[in-house]
Amino acid sequence: MCLGIPGKVVELNIKEQWAIIDCLGVKNKVYIPLVTEEIALGDFLMAHAGYAIGKIDVEEAEETLKLLEEITRNA
Repeated sequence: MCLGIPGKVVELNIKEQWAIIDCLGVKNKVYIPLVTEEIALGDFLMAHAGYAIGKIDVEEAEETLKLLEEITRNA
């Protein structure tokens, strides 16, 4: 089973093709060459295994993060 995690872009290096994303307070570096849309600070990316696999809209990202918080709180 694969799990993609949404994260908000807080740092971006287009030249070296990476971004730092924040997911529930945890920051991770992900590589962005698989994302075809333009990326900007504040965008949400879906990440899996160290790679951003696409952009997602704010509402979808917030709903997913809310569910992840509920899961971890009840675990």
